[in-house]
Amino acid sequence: MKRTHPGALREILATNLRRIRAEKGLSQDALADLCEIDRTYISGVERGLRNVSIDTLERLATGLRLEPWLLIRRPDADR
Repeated sequence: MKRTHPGALREILATNLRRIRAEKGLSQDALADLCEIDRTYISGVERGLRNVSIDTLERLATGLRLEPWLLIRRPDADR
């Protein structure tokens, strides 16, 4: 397995969350309402500033109607 620098998974989550949210046509406000999370927290996650808990990852996934592992899946995982 390729070794990653600290925070790499946080960056993957940030990228995936931003992309998936946009693909579903949700604003940060709308996603925050669905997840019952503050919009500024969503913003922090999308900028890679927040180190989210497993519980928060689950809430985000539930709000987006997808499996939690999809939020932390590396973009090159299919290769």
